[in-house]
Amino acid sequence: MFDAVSSWNKNVVCQYKDNLSKINGLWFNRNPLHFAIPLFLFQLSLISITSLLIEKCLHPLGQSSIVAQIFGGILYGPSILGHYDALGATIFPTRSILPLETVASLGIMYFFFAIGVRTDPVTMVRPGRQGLIIGVSAMFLTLVLTVSLSFVLKSCIIMDNSLARALPFIAASQCLTPFPNISCLLAELGMLSSDLGRIATTSSMTCDLIGMSLVAVMLGILQSESKPLNSTLSISSAFLFVLAMIFLGKPIIKRVAKRIPNGGKSLDENCVVCFLACTLVVAFISEVIGQHFVLGPLVFGLVVPDGPPLGAPLISRLDYMVGKFLYPTFLTTSGLKTNIFSFDFHSFWILMLVIIFSCIAKIGSVIFASHFVNINFRDSIVLGLMLNARGVCELIVYNLWRDGGVLREQEFALCVISVIAVTAIITPLIKILYDPSKRHVPLKKRTIQNSKREAELRIVVCILNQDNVPSIVNLLEASDATEQSPIAVIAVLLEELVGRATPMLVAHQSTRTLHSSDSRSGHIINALRQYELCNERCVTIQSFSAISHLQTIHDDICRVSLDQNATMVILPFHKHWEIDGSIGSVNKAIQNLNIKVMDKAPCSVGILVDRGILTGSLSILNNQATYRVAVIYIGGPDDAESLCYGARMSRHNNVTLTVVRYLLFGCDTAKERKHDNNLINEVRHANMGNENFIYREQVVKDGVGLSASLRTLETSFDLLIVGRNHQASQILMGLGAWSECPELGVVADVLASPDFASTSSVLVVQQHRLIGEKIKNRMMKPVVISHESLHDPTTGGLATAATGASEPVESRWEISIDNADHRV
Repeated sequence: MFDAVSSWNKNVVCQYKDNLSKINGLWFNRNPLHFAIPLFLFQLSLISITSLLIEKCLHPLGQSSIVAQIFGGILYGPSILGHYDALGATIFPTRSILPLETVASLGIMYFFFAIGVRTDPVTMVRPGRQGLIIGVSAMFLTLVLTVSLSFVLKSCIIMDNSLARALPFIAASQCLTPFPNISCLLAELGMLSSDLGRIATTSSMTCDLIGMSLVAVMLGILQSESKPLNSTLSISSAFLFVLAMIFLGKPIIKRVAKRIPNGGKSLDENCVVCFLACTLVVAFISEVIGQHFVLGPLVFGLVVPDGPPLGAPLISRLDYMVGKFLYPTFLTTSGLKTNIFSFDFHSFWILMLVIIFSCIAKIGSVIFASHFVNINFRDSIVLGLMLNARGVCELIVYNLWRDGGVLREQEFALCVISVIAVTAIITPLIKILYDPSKRHVPLKKRTIQNSKREAELRIVVCILNQDNVPSIVNLLEASDATEQSPIAVIAVLLEELVGRATPMLVAHQSTRTLHSSDSRSGHIINALRQYELCNERCVTIQSFSAISHLQTIHDDICRVSLDQNATMVILPFHKHWEIDGSIGSVNKAIQNLNIKVMDKAPCSVGILVDRGILTGSLSILNNQATYRVAVIYIGGPDDAESLCYGARMSRHNNVTLTVVRYLLFGCDTAKERKHDNNLINEVRHANMGNENFIYREQVVKDGVGLSASLRTLETSFDLLIVGRNHQASQILMGLGAWSECPELGVVADVLASPDFASTSSVLVVQQHRLIGEKIKNRMMKPVVISHESLHDPTTGGLATAATGASEPVESRWEISIDNADHRV
């Protein structure tokens, strides 16, 4: 067995056949690492564990996973541990590199197939004006400037021959803006669905289309051995291969997708195996026609429809095995080949000068192009940093050039180090310079409380599944849309991003007709349009589909809310009730989504705990049923917002409103309750003569009394409206210790608990607050801006509310102390 017969990175390895298949162990006085299979398993285990540990250590520094994975290979390569012959020859001997590279190549092949499936080919061809201008400018301006610099350096600076030959190629590679690099980086940063993230991904798709064509031409020339006929055949065969995949392969795949039952939820195993085998076949064809083997899987992935019913289940099968195991192996093997002792300082600073200049040139080209697409200076810098992302695509090119003799060991090591250095620098800079959540800040408060009576109520409703639609329609109908005070409903259909790489925010066409559709979104949109048709001239519906990762979909919700001037956002609760009253499913991702939206929303927010399935969700459209609503009032901005919303509902003919106010026994004085009295009196005066309005006061001593009183409301109402946060009071003492859902607040958490034997849905309201606004213990504003906002000014004004005095009103009023009801 010979491990080190080498000449310019080319090795001749001879090994005995027994070393491949013989079973050996410590009990036979043999070292398992001397045999192929145990050594291979040990190497894969070591690579995976080391990369994971390094990633955990670098994560607090804001670094991406690709830095950790490449650095893991460098750690065991000739640069650090492998520099010691005894250790390097034991862990990663030369004879073991070929099997490891074969597995890594298999991983990178399926990785590019998955990237192709996730990518929208329509966006590559039609990226939009912003993506096209920025992508083309970033690619070609960087190419011209950096290649020009390389020729200037070659003519002005003395350097060794290998670097002089490789420098123009390295300079040309800096113009690449690969979509896989940028999408992976932005996904880790949680910025895929941000405004700049979308521009960066569409720009990179444009560059990829051009880059793929250039790489195919370059490979045809490099592998032709200076024979024009061979290069022409290679380039033309690649072109014909792509056409065959588009016009022959794509129609066949579409037919297969149409025959998949159950929306792709139970994709047949034979179908999965067939696509995996076809990936191997197209990779083989790519090699046969003189191209790199990743071309076939990438093009094959592009013709597979993304998302369900085919793309999503395929990606779900590949994600963990390829994305978390085989793909990092390729990155690590590139690090294993990196020897920092192979280059000198003179070559290092020449190449670093080219790399730094290329990064600055790309940022400058993006800044230049941004002037034509209305992107400000700061955002253009961040966009330039995003487009400078380095990753697997550069490593593939460098490995290809290394095997082809374009790069020697010195240049290859410098290029790999540059990938780590650039990625390590731009990642924290992007985090520092760009925070998508700060873009969703309105100039003034957007609340129901601050809106005038005649103002249009603009509500964003987020719908996760069809089961929530009946309760949402009832809530919208109860909101009392009239010609004087219409309602604009902006429906956002939440879809988890599976089988796609780029998030999408799709605006559905607004029509007043119902369309037959078998899709999930079609059924939901038709239900909302039915509500619109029942309220003509009073309601408008605009529908969007937000297709994104649930970890970042809150950006889409906040963006739509800001752009549509929303007054309130209604979110789904993360627990789903079954018809027998038990909890059927819990979605923690939705819970995290709700917390993020409540923290960053540009308007008031409500979380709808939907128990409509327990009562059959009887519709109140067309006067079909009475909708019983109760507002639970303790005090604070959020309770004031919920009271305002309930006051609007009280104007609906089919809605009965009960305001239940809780007071602390023996502690609150009239002075302390002055502001709350003003709020309550505003609503009571607005409902003078309204037989469907009841005001009730409940006096309790502590949290135990409050909890017991809330249980008396279990079966009396269809909807309970309560604020999320309340002023500090002994009324709430002891309730917070049992809270399971902090996004609901202590009172709503009791109402939404499975132990609360109620069939009532719960709407938890949080009033919008501007950044920097101090949260006060007591509400200092009246419930409305003007007297005219809740009642007709011809009734004589609200002198009572203005003076804080208490006068009898014509609404029903109940007082209860220690659970003993007394009518007044």
